[in-house]
Amino acid sequence: MKKSKIVKMLAAAGMSVCMLGSLTGCGETGSYADAAAPGQETENQEAEQPSADLSGTITMAGSTSMEKFANALAESFMIKYPGVTVTAEFTGSGAGIESVLAGSVDIGNSSRNLKEEEKSAGAVENIAAIDGIAVVTDTANTVTGLTTEQLAGIYKGEIRNWNEIGGPNEAIVVVGREAGSGTRSAFEELLDIEDACAYANELDSTGAVMAKVASTPGAVGYVSLDVLDDTVRALTLDGTEPSEENIKAGSYPLSRPFVMATKGEISEQSEAVQEMFAYLESEEGQELIKSVGLIIP
Repeated sequence: MKKSKIVKMLAAAGMSVCMLGSLTGCGETGSYADAAAPGQETENQEAEQPSADLSGTITMAGSTSMEKFANALAESFMIKYPGVTVTAEFTGSGAGIESVLAGSVDIGNSSRNLKEEEKSAGAVENIAAIDGIAVVTDTANTVTGLTTEQLAGIYKGEIRNWNEIGGPNEAIVVVGREAGSGTRSAFEELLDIEDACAYANELDSTGAVMAKVASTPGAVGYVSLDVLDDTVRALTLDGTEPSEENIKAGSYPLSRPFVMATKGEISEQSEAVQEMFAYLESEEGQELIKSVGLIIP
């Protein structure tokens, strides 16, 4: 609250100039914040931002599905704190967790929940955002939706032609991610088809899956919700579209966490890493999460 405003308030209340002096340091240690009404923000409070002198490095590695989010976070954080350098590599969720446990990176990005053995080894699961997994086909495919049972049947190789589920007489080309991918792990776990899939193509990135499905007649694949574009068609599942609203409502069946794992608690990390997590919880950070198509946990 500005000093001029305080003066007017005190004058209106009939208080003496001495009382104003006591607020400004005349024999007291109080501040303008002390005179503010409970819950009222003051200019002093608003100015209590993290130091612009923050410096250091933050290294991340892991999920390719988190590339868009991680790059946006790195860029935004470095603009706010020019003294901090943030780098990110996209090596897959499993590799990211291995890296953070080995101490070679500060944060291991994982597009799945951590496994018990990873937690036992010291990895801490910090959920930064929630993402949906969209099932996609090439745009020429006339099938617009599947049941989760049909989707599981396709990936297990039990349904091999689109005409078996009301589509064209066209062989289904089953596209997915490579072993170790967080997206694949979450997708298979949610459909209860772990180690039972019959993939025609196992690709090493979300972008590769998008490109393969878009260019291959009869193809079906799964990708992170935030990368969807008009090169592919997103299918409904059990009659529900993949959207933020439906994921929040719990009506869309395929969603998973975006985890920024640390070795030990956040409070044990460097000042720069701690500040990045604080930034994600701020209003600015929450807006960043939404801007890349993700859901605030």
